[in-house]
Amino acid sequence: MTAAESHEIVPAGHGRAFRLAAGEALEIVNPEGTQVVDIWAFAFAPAFEFLAMDQTRSVNSTIFVRRGMTLVSDRRRPMLRLAEDTSPGPHDTLLCACNEAIYRELGCPPGHRSCAGNLHEALAALGLSVPFTPAPFNLFMNVPVAADGSLDRLPPRARPGDRAVFEAAMDLVLVLSACPQDVTPVNGAARRPTEILVGRIGLP
Repeated sequence: MTAAESHEIVPAGHGRAFRLAAGEALEIVNPEGTQVVDIWAFAFAPAFEFLAMDQTRSVNSTIFVRRGMTLVSDRRRPMLRLAEDTSPGPHDTLLCACNEAIYRELGCPPGHRSCAGNLHEALAALGLSVPFTPAPFNLFMNVPVAADGSLDRLPPRARPGDRAVFEAAMDLVLVLSACPQDVTPVNGAARRPTEILVGRIGLP
């Protein structure tokens, strides 16, 4: 059975939320290799926590997350482990989720889909909500940092079929957005968002 047959499709430009129990793993497949996936994680009980990029950078002492590293919450507790990663990376922890204001600045008409909108839409589908948009973990997003601190936005280096597997370190809700960005080349030189495949898998 192929990934396409056993995995759920998250359509290009849309998002989806998944409930994961501690120890469960979710695989994200990039069929064309050009698609960025914004990722958030939330624990709603017994206390509210969210995946925090500032704390994750501090814990790992790097701006890039690599295979085997742990992503942590605003309380510095482990939330996700990047258990597998067939891509060459990098994965971005610096940029915000695309949002209504960004697309307005880029000259897009009102109503352009965004990762921020996908986050709240996906949570609402589970009857959940948060009052803000945390900085996401941008899987497959290629944001090189120059010596002077300046950032660039380049097409992903992932190849067709590259995959990443995340293991939950606590009970949580994982939200994925197949980024709708079609103005800058973060989703490939063609600036064409594509679907992603998502499936629950067992770890060795």
